[in-house]
Amino acid sequence: MTVRTPAVRRADERRAVAAAGVTVLLWASAFVVIRDTVPHFSPGALALGRLLVGAAILGAFLAVRGEGLPPRPAWPGILGSGLLWFGVYFVALNWAEQRVDAGTAALVMNIGPILIALLGARLLGEGLPRRLLAGVALACAGAGLVGLAGADEGRAPLLGVLLCLLAAVGCATGVLAQKPALGHASALQVTTFGCAVGAAACLPFAGGLVHDLGAAPARAVLGVIYLGVFPTALAFSTWAYALARTTAGRMGATTYLVPVVVVLMSWLFLGEVPTLTALAGGALCLVGVAVSRSTARTTAVDNQVDDHEEENRDGLRR
Repeated sequence: MTVRTPAVRRADERRAVAAAGVTVLLWASAFVVIRDTVPHFSPGALALGRLLVGAAILGAFLAVRGEGLPPRPAWPGILGSGLLWFGVYFVALNWAEQRVDAGTAALVMNIGPILIALLGARLLGEGLPRRLLAGVALACAGAGLVGLAGADEGRAPLLGVLLCLLAAVGCATGVLAQKPALGHASALQVTTFGCAVGAAACLPFAGGLVHDLGAAPARAVLGVIYLGVFPTALAFSTWAYALARTTAGRMGATTYLVPVVVVLMSWLFLGEVPTLTALAGGALCLVGVAVSRSTARTTAVDNQVDDHEEENRDGLRR
């Protein structure tokens, strides 16, 4: 059954762009912090620690705002996004980054936005505008260049690549599960309870988390806390806010900016100088995202025309 999502308005699209920008920056920073933290925590323990911190922060905000439990129709999407995105994606990505370099991971993970655009068209009835398809193709090519620029001579363990694929599928299906839930509950509710569901799913790793916390240096523990507060609690909230105000396909295309920002952050904070190939790929990603998001302007104008026509019909009926 196809689930139709609300029309996108111009004002909502501008707010969505700002929120998506915050998400991109914080998710990009997560790659840099994970790189420093993952040697001291097992993949499941790191995911559980991050989710527990994120759920605690989000739960506190939810209590202050007094929003309470989401309505019943939102729960299927919350459960799906919690298990697939907060659960499968977090664990698989942490595990993958122990086995492949960041460039290879970025290359493989960027099938996620393609899956989001394709599945969003099929399951959410969002359609596949030509500019969205062109933007996705350009951004995918750019992400590929970024990934190849950082790959270790093109070699990657098969298990690491398969885990990246699993993480990409978890991300894409989690986004599609979350989108309909945002039509019934607020972004804060959907994010908070999705994070809590993911934490519950990762509870089997609690013993490993206790062990790793006792053995890890303070810097790694602070890394877990940072991941929980900013790339999880804040960034997933701004993502949900933006996703509720634009299509899943355009939001998915926006994530192609993440590897570009990761390259720049690695350059600034880790001293890893990007190659010309990486810079060219980053520029291509930016062009692709700009093209894909330009479809929103046409959609916004069409929506305004439709609204005006509907008002005229209402006036005639009166």
